[in-house]
Amino acid sequence: MIKKAVTILTLLIICSSCGTNNTAVTPSPSPAISPSVQPSIKPSPMPTDESPEHSDSLKQQIANMTLDEKIGQMVIVGIEGISVQKQAKELIEKYRVGGFILYKDNMNDAAQILKLLNQLKETNQQNQTPLWLSLDQEGGKVNRMPAEFIKLPPASEVGKVGNTDYTNQIGQALGEEVRSLGFNMDFAPVLDINSNAKNPVIGNRSYGTDAETVIKHGIETMKAIQSKQVAAVVKHFPGHGDTSVDSHLDLPVVNKSLEELKAFELLPFEEAIQQDTDAIMIAHLLIPKIDKDYPASLSKKLITKLLREELGYEGVVMTDDMTMGGITEHFDVGKAAVTSILAGSDIILIGHDYKTQISVLQALKKNVRDGVISRDMLDNSVYRILRLKEKYKLEDKILPSIDVKAVNLQIEAALQRN
Repeated sequence: MIKKAVTILTLLIICSSCGTNNTAVTPSPSPAISPSVQPSIKPSPMPTDESPEHSDSLKQQIANMTLDEKIGQMVIVGIEGISVQKQAKELIEKYRVGGFILYKDNMNDAAQILKLLNQLKETNQQNQTPLWLSLDQEGGKVNRMPAEFIKLPPASEVGKVGNTDYTNQIGQALGEEVRSLGFNMDFAPVLDINSNAKNPVIGNRSYGTDAETVIKHGIETMKAIQSKQVAAVVKHFPGHGDTSVDSHLDLPVVNKSLEELKAFELLPFEEAIQQDTDAIMIAHLLIPKIDKDYPASLSKKLITKLLREELGYEGVVMTDDMTMGGITEHFDVGKAAVTSILAGSDIILIGHDYKTQISVLQALKKNVRDGVISRDMLDNSVYRILRLKEKYKLEDKILPSIDVKAVNLQIEAALQRN
């Protein structure tokens, strides 16, 4: 929930690649960011599913925010170490970042994770807007939990069981372990269809090799995570399953037409939109039959025209980590971040490197001041972000302890449903 000063105003109304013949791309040099990068860009409209009173309260809150506060909401950053250091404090106190992502290197055991998240929340007490505290927790090989927790199976094993009750219980257990530590956002489930046996990055992270299986179990998992008051971010739009290049290392090329994507890769994401997904993560994939210049994460054709306008998605859009090779091998990250916002993204994920994080924040601020990113576009993105924070009633509340045994009992009970 928005901090006390803002809550008073609002109480009365009430928050980590794809196609056959894939190769790593060698795109044209990173363009300079200017108003001519992607011309005639109109801001995505304000979502229309809010009551007038709630919409007005969020708009008033945004009107009272500084430029730094607004831009801060549009980034989620990673940190170094297992405690809050000087750089993390600066990202909160000076740059007003909207959230953090933790990786395996940030986590030793449950007590340390709880302490770290509490430190981040304590540091953010001076800010009006609570933090996203996020991670990639999928089960299987993408497991950020310390050894104290019983391991959850990969998505492929869940999909093979074919029992949605089992899927739901596994999803709830996943959400519970995340929530119990103080996280409020999980970059899961994976909605990519594992249609390429040579795929180096998706594999058993997918629920299956066909759209029906992925939809059935991916959406069930999404809802289960949400039921634990954790925002679920589905990934990786428009589909990372048919690739032979790892976007962590380079930029894959997907040689498929829009019609082919609509008949296969896009199907799980369309269903997620219909089922009120909280947020969608955009992949670093070049799809030249749709946009020969920009990967999906920087493409107006894929984000605004396809995802927002054609598929009708009005929620939060965020990039995959901008420090992945799919971006860094071909683009300046600061310029790429601006291009992504112009393309329709709301949140830029910068998982590593403090200097890169600052360069992104500074690039966004400069381009707002220069009028490249319009104030309407900025405010609309912040609106979507704050609306989602309101949905989950985020607050920087300190958690005094964690009952690992209780979480493990729930995981055991879920596993027994198989």
